[in-house]
Amino acid sequence: MSHGAARVFARAWLASLCLLAVAALSHPARAADAALIAAAKKEGQLTWYTTQIINQFARPAAEAFEKKYGIKVNYVRANSNEVALRVLNEGRARNMQADVFDGTTATASLKKEGLVAKWLPDNVSRLPKEYVDQEGYWVATNLYVLTPGYNTELVKKGSEPRTFQDLLDPKYKGKLVWNSTSSSSAAPGFVAVVLASMGEEKGTAYLRELAKQNVAGLAVAARQVLDQVIAGEYAIALNIFNNHAVISAAKGAPVDWIPMQPALGVLSVISVTKDAPHPNAGRLFLEFLISEEGQKIYRAADYLPVDPNVPPKDLSLRPDGEKFKVVFKTPEEIDREMPRWTQLYQSIFR
Repeated sequence: MSHGAARVFARAWLASLCLLAVAALSHPARAADAALIAAAKKEGQLTWYTTQIINQFARPAAEAFEKKYGIKVNYVRANSNEVALRVLNEGRARNMQADVFDGTTATASLKKEGLVAKWLPDNVSRLPKEYVDQEGYWVATNLYVLTPGYNTELVKKGSEPRTFQDLLDPKYKGKLVWNSTSSSSAAPGFVAVVLASMGEEKGTAYLRELAKQNVAGLAVAARQVLDQVIAGEYAIALNIFNNHAVISAAKGAPVDWIPMQPALGVLSVISVTKDAPHPNAGRLFLEFLISEEGQKIYRAADYLPVDPNVPPKDLSLRPDGEKFKVVFKTPEEIDREMPRWTQLYQSIFR
């Protein structure tokens, strides 16, 4: 992504808050088409492969949709790589079970396999163009901002590391942890933001210094890595979703996140599968999630909505491009560059 494109991403919310609000008055988003609703109700159900946390978002979203339309939502939770593999296997076996799926990277690889339907609802027109696939295969539902998070009982507030260089302090040796899988929310994602901010040569040199800190690698989701930090097993998680720290802190957990700059920003996107068994119900559900009603469910769950008219509850979580900067990566960029990030991580840290 060019520097100009990255700046557009980082400032999309600020610029579009006013512009799109005005546009919305002239071109209001249409309600779901009556014919689509009727066809979806006739199908009666849909299956959603999701990377969203069940209790936090998936269940409330499914229940809201079921209450509105009387259509059953069967959801299966997995990480983005697992979702992609599951859809791939079903597609190759010509036994597609999923109607819709979401994630940060799954769509990019599945587009290449011809397993994603080229379809987007009319209500995407009110969203910033950076959140909608120009080829028509995906639309973002929410933003993820990846930063370090720390245990406030092990690291006193005010003394936490604020820069990448601070992480090299000897006092943190053996106290750092991250997800070791091939994911943007894992070690490769941290590698990506280091390279983007420092350049290839200096970034690689920095990572070699960081390796001397004996960073622990756990083959679990970023949410579980943060849970280990909350439990006191480690002091600092290097690459977690910043909203997860806010969610846990609100429940009394000794945790906070660090606005280390630049942060890594990724989009959680949703698509309809090609040959979906319940295509109309799947399309209606996708349209629901990016509607204002659906976006408010994301906000209620302390997620970062993509609708500029539905701001997150905690505005500090969202990069403003000035005080809190971010490097954004699209699903296609992550899919293309992940092998390189993973290879560098494995060569330096394992």
